Amino acid sequence: MGIFLLLKSVRMATLLVAICFISFLLIKNSPIDPIQAYIGADLLKVGPEQREKIAEYWGLDQPVMVQFFNWGSALLTGDLGTSMIYRRPVAEIISERFLNSFVLMITAWLLSGIIGFAMGVISAMKKDTWVDKFIKWYCYTLASTPTFWLGLLMLIVFAVWLGWFPIGLGVPAGVLAEDVTIADRINHLILPAITLSVVGVANVALHTRQKLIDVLASDYVLFARARGEYGFGLFWRHGLRNVALPAITLQFAAFSELFGGAVLAEQVFSYPGLGQATVEAGLRGDVPLLLGLVICSALFVFIGNLIADLIYYVLDPRIREGRMI
Repeated sequence: MGIFLLLKSVRMATLLVAICFISFLLIKNSPIDPIQAYIGADLLKVGPEQREKIAEYWGLDQPVMVQFFNWGSALLTGDLGTSMIYRRPVAEIISERFLNSFVLMITAWLLSGIIGFAMGVISAMKKDTWVDKFIKWYCYTLASTPTFWLGLLMLIVFAVWLGWFPIGLGVPAGVLAEDVTIADRINHLILPAITLSVVGVANVALHTRQKLIDVLASDYVLFARARGEYGFGLFWRHGLRNVALPAITLQFAAFSELFGGAVLAEQVFSYPGLGQATVEAGLRGDVPLLLGLVICSALFVFIGNLIADLIYYVLDPRIREGRMI
């Protein structure tokens, strides 16, 4: 276990360095001028000398590699820098928005896992019936549906036409922070969470369906059928343990897709999370904030993959023997 975790830690450190370096180069070579984005509407009032002072203040007048190493040196001390947009420490902004995104992603993650697993089981148990065909059509349709398009559709139907849910934001507009209740936050969370979970059920459902079909075609299940076992009892005794672990592992490995979908969903619903901050930082060339968010998202995805690997490491002896590391 110690060697396994050590190798994973080395991979994580290498991955973070590579992601930060590539992201830094991409930002520096983007057509967005960070000084212009920093000045904003006062662009015409700022002269060349003031632009030079702004660039000197933020270190933008130095070579790219010098900027990267300065940022990396500060990062090793725990300093993520100061956001050019919000004029506040990056760590403070991330800590404020992380909880909103975490609640949104975990809610969608649990819903998509439970619903997807149930749909996959039902589809496999009803193989070649209209139920199976409907579930497969539903999953294939969702797999090709963009998150932002589904989010806009949810807004039109449930927020505009039916008026069941608020149009966006994380809390009611015009309400003081101390007056916002948990019910208000849940009400604003429902549509973004449903959007993410509906899109995320396809992979789990289709994978569980195929795995359970293979299990039901095995010799020991045929023997169990000959003994008179059938229906839910057959699945509970012989199918659940064989399909639950792959489904759980696949769900943990889908953290990267979950974070990417959350970025789009938060932008559509104006939800105050890390996704919306990522879009703003990218569009306005806020290098410190964007790099801090990149590190946060990379850690989030890596932890999800690590949990999936640990589950297999504990339960699959082949990995403990070093064959699949």
